[in-house]
Amino acid sequence: MSLLCKLVPERCIACGLCQIEAPDIFDYDEEGIVLFAQEPEAQQQFVAKAEERNVQKAYQKCPVRAILLEKS
Repeated sequence: MSLLCKLVPERCIACGLCQIEAPDIFDYDEEGIVLFAQEPEAQQQFVAKAEERNVQKAYQKCPVRAILLEKS
């Protein structure tokens, strides 16, 4: 089963918690809004098995649910 991560940038408040938990996955634009580190233009991407735990922690800590997770 794969983990699909989706971003909702309009919800992001630039708190930085997601990058603390998963720095290889999440980054920020010049305004501090979340984006994917490897694919800044993407709104969703599958998460590598090695990063699933970190991404799940980031999802749990996001206070505004700018990160969504789906198992597929």
